[in-house]
Order: sequence, then structure tokens, then C-alpha cells
Amino acid sequence: MSSTSVAAAVLACVAGGAALGAALRKVLPPHHLGEEARDVVKLAAGIVATLAAMVLGLLVASAKESFDAKRAGVETLAADVVAFDRLLARYGPETGPARDLLRRTVAARIAETWPDEGRAGAAPDVTWGAGVLETIQHELAGLSPATPEQAWLRTRALEKSEDLSQTRWALLVQWDSALSTPFLAVLAFWLCLVFACAGLLAPPSGTVRAVLLAAALAVSSTVFLLLEMDRPYGGLISVSGAPLRAALGQLGR
Repeated sequence: MSSTSVAAAVLACVAGGAALGAALRKVLPPHHLGEEARDVVKLAAGIVATLAAMVLGLLVASAKESFDAKRAGVETLAADVVAFDRLLARYGPETGPARDLLRRTVAARIAETWPDEGRAGAAPDVTWGAGVLETIQHELAGLSPATPEQAWLRTRALEKSEDLSQTRWALLVQWDSALSTPFLAVLAFWLCLVFACAGLLAPPSGTVRAVLLAAALAVSSTVFLLLEMDRPYGGLISVSGAPLRAALGQLGR
């Protein structure tokens, strides 16, 4: 499901919990809402609200850290691609086919991942780039350096190809969302319980309904931001493909 759909579902559940609490207030006998009963409900709601707030805060911090790591990974990949291409260019015209293969592969990956900024691309095949790097490494290993400089450049190019491979795998393993559906379902249940208690204890007035609705919107928007940062290759909050696009413009020169 999309981030918007999940956030809308959380909003509906939370608002429904508040409405359920308000409905129960009307049908429960008066002694069920006495001062002692209200104190117990407030205590239980406070415990659950504190727990939910702590979990939401930790999740947002974790998602932000993950988002920054993925953005840094894309920037590192772009820098490594340019550095690798320059090493091949300095070696000589013998590396022309390898440079062209690298450029075409990067262009294809950009088109798949960022077909349009702000719109998610297809998830990558785990074999993406593996065959290309192996082919280039095989070609580099088959070169016969004529000078000490070319020998050094070939060694550095092989080392840089390993860096590219490691960065590529790091991005692939971080591609999928780290949030599980059962976990979000439990969190939504906690929030519904808190809002149900609020609806049960709050007096029936337009101001109370407006405040509860605003709180529900705040909670659901937090879930939306959490999911957007956890799925950073498309959507409103996404890792930009600009570093790789800029790198692509430097390849082959």
C-alpha cells in the first residue's frame, strides 16, 4: 500500500476510535463514568499514549537515519562512478568499450529508478550491475600495461570497481521497507485505544471534536512521513537522482 493509503487508514481508525468512545459515553450508566473510573481510564490512556509516543519518536528517528544513509549511498555511488570512469579514461583508448558499457548501464539504472523525480521506479533486480562490473573487471584484468602509470591505473581501477560493487550491494539491501505491517497495525491499535479513551472522557462539544480531529490528523501525518522516509525512491519525500544524473553527464568525456 502507498504511504497515503496507510496514513488515511490510520486516520480513519483513530478518528473511529474517538467516535466509538463518544458513543460509549452516551450509553454507559453514570456510575461507569464516576471520578474513580475516570482516573483509571486516564491512567491507562496515559500509559498507552506514552508508549505510542516513544515508539513513534524512535521510528521517525530511525527512518530519518535510514533515509540519510540511502541518500549518502547514492551520492557515494555517483562519485565512485565518475572516479572509475576517469581512471579508465586516463589508461587509454583500450578502455573505450568498458567506459561505454558503464555509461549505458548507469543511464538505464537512472531511467528505471527515477523515471521522473517524485515518482517511484521499479525495484531493482538483485543481478543489476553485477554482470557489468564483472565484464569490466575481466577486461581490465586482460589489459597489458605498457608503462608503470598504466599498471598503477589498472590496479586502481580494479580497486574502484570493488568499491562500486560494495556500494551497489549496500543500496540493494536497503531498498525494501524496514517497517512490517503487523508492527504498524499494533501501533495503530494503541493510537485507537488512546483516542477512544479521550472520546469517552471528553464532553460532547464542537471544540472537543475539532481538537480530536486535529490530533488524529497530526498522528496520521506522522505515520505518512515515517513511511515516506522509509521508502525513499519515490513519493513526496524521496532520494534525488540528481547526483547520478550529474555523474552520467561526466561519463565518456
